Amino acid sequence: MSIARHDSWNQDEDLLLAEVVLRHIRDGSTQLKAFEEVGRELSRTPSACGFRWNSFLRNRYKSRIELSKKQRKENKIKPYRGTDKVLSTSPKDEIKENYYELQNVSDSSSSVTMQEVILFLTKMDRSSRLWSKEKDQFSQNYHIILEQNNTLREENNRLQQKLNEVEKDYRTLLQVMERARKLVVLEENERV
Repeated sequence: MSIARHDSWNQDEDLLLAEVVLRHIRDGSTQLKAFEEVGRELSRTPSACGFRWNSFLRNRYKSRIELSKKQRKENKIKPYRGTDKVLSTSPKDEIKENYYELQNVSDSSSSVTMQEVILFLTKMDRSSRLWSKEKDQFSQNYHIILEQNNTLREENNRLQQKLNEVEKDYRTLLQVMERARKLVVLEENERV
């Protein structure tokens, strides 16, 4: 059995703890199992990991915890429409979340590590590429709907013209029938 560490936590260890806990939440596992997994990897006790999570990290990852719980309820992360990639939220929401996550790290410590910046930029790049694909898809759908709208508008105009012609013919028919009725009444009056 290895000796448990008692030194202070660094940002990489905090990041590992947060990632593992969020994964366990998302997968429907317990946080205790996450603490045990991180403890083995970092040579710390599960209690120390649990204390660090509950006293220091949990409040910083509230939105991510909620997202992980939501994903657990959905019973697997669904593929993002139109791609093979998997997204937990829409690209726009992921960009916002990445920004707020970096803000939380920046607010809580005097400096941001290069690894955190690279991770953030990688997520932003991925999100912006997927956002661009989503925007292209919306643009394509918009043009298809626009074409359908124009087609329906033209058909509506043709039908309106036909309706106008039918109404004109109907009025003409009514006029002819009214004349015929008047002639019949006039002939009957002449006979009497």
